[in-house]
Amino acid sequence: MNDFSKYVPNVRFEQIPIKNLVSNQEYQRHLSWQHIQRTIAGFDLYQINPVKVSCRDSLNYVMNGQHTIEVIATVSDSRETPVWCMVYDDLDYEQEAHIFANQQKYQNPISAYDIFNADIEAGEDKPIIIKELVESYGLKIAVRRTICRICAVSCLVQIYDKYGYHGLDRVLRLVVAAWEGEPQSLSASMLKGIAYFIDTFGDLIKDDGFVERFNQVTAREIAQEAKIRKHGAIGFAEVMLIYYNKNRKGSLSMSWLHTGKP
Repeated sequence: MNDFSKYVPNVRFEQIPIKNLVSNQEYQRHLSWQHIQRTIAGFDLYQINPVKVSCRDSLNYVMNGQHTIEVIATVSDSRETPVWCMVYDDLDYEQEAHIFANQQKYQNPISAYDIFNADIEAGEDKPIIIKELVESYGLKIAVRRTICRICAVSCLVQIYDKYGYHGLDRVLRLVVAAWEGEPQSLSASMLKGIAYFIDTFGDLIKDDGFVERFNQVTAREIAQEAKIRKHGAIGFAEVMLIYYNKNRKGSLSMSWLHTGKP
């Protein structure tokens, strides 16, 4: 008979009141109350994982899950509240510290792309709307950025959240009309730069004029010039303004990008 014991942790599962858990070990990281508040705001019982605990000298030392217990204590308004714990009975302090230091080393974090797809499968409205809008312009959301493929999922969500459906719609319409799915045009900085540019100047930007001007310059050239100016979206927006103003009467002011809408 095969012996699988070396592959199965020697643990027990037990509900332990939060007041009976100790999480002040020196190897623990400092609590992030900002993280705790964010988790509380989106509290979901099904996202609560068991707390990893070492029972040593008759005390229950938390090795992993100190933020979890603070979230539950806060939302339940009681440290009497029990939490499920995965309890080890055979560890010393040094082993606990070693486990804590290495517990994240081999975990593969969930990507924004995977989260986005999972939310679609869960029937969440926002990612479904964004996906349908992207695909209406002949684009696809993908893991890697290639022609007509956007991998900047977080950027799409941020633009949608900040500028709304019509803001994202206009960004996609302009980027496709100007560069026809050129990979460089679908970077996060380019998309955010366009969003910032059109949000600043609004109806002063004529879509036909935008497309006409940027049909004549590649997205790669825009990106190269933006690097010389400022990092991120503002650098892209400045370069777009320079090109948009070329040979145009009544130039739009660069200062508006930094001081707000005209």
